Amino acid sequence: MPDNLTTVLLVDDHALVRRAFRRMLEDEPDLVVVGEAADGPEAVEAAQRVRPDVVVLDFSLPSMNGGMATQCILERAPSTKVLILSMYSETSYVRISLDAGARGYLLKNATHLELADAVRDVAAGKRVLDSQIVLPTHPSGDTVRRLTTRESEILQLIVQGKSNEEIGRVLGISARTVAVHRHHIMEALGAHNTAKLVLHAISKGLVSIT
Repeated sequence: MPDNLTTVLLVDDHALVRRAFRRMLEDEPDLVVVGEAADGPEAVEAAQRVRPDVVVLDFSLPSMNGGMATQCILERAPSTKVLILSMYSETSYVRISLDAGARGYLLKNATHLELADAVRDVAAGKRVLDSQIVLPTHPSGDTVRRLTTRESEILQLIVQGKSNEEIGRVLGISARTVAVHRHHIMEALGAHNTAKLVLHAISKGLVSIT
């Protein structure tokens, strides 16, 4: 593939949305879509396989949110850049995405020109933030540290109501290990019981509830 082309992986759970964005991007002579995915696990697998320059990633995906997907993608394809494309302008969603390693966050009402330019900027290593989003100067400090990928996976399953034993079976680890992770997650998020943990995770957009 010519060096002057920027390769893009599109990730959205709606095929019509992916088709529309593909048409937008491929109208540009220097941008080429090399793959599509409908959810987080598909996105991670595709990013590892095709190694795109940029992943354009919807924040609200089945099974994992954009932040979790971004972490997993960058662990497996560290040279890839991630641009979040979302309907949501909430500061917590933006922070989760940027903290996970995304280079940009654009709202879905962005024009054709804004999306193409954002992809080019992200590919060049620049940070892109939609003009409608204003982040506070100082982070809220709601979390002591960023959750690891494993902790994010376990948090998602906790919110789904699964027990330590059930989570262990899903992830192929022991219930005792799950319990240790659960304790570390609660410490990191400042939650003293599971109910508060679930409410915090949902309100801060740390998990997918679709």
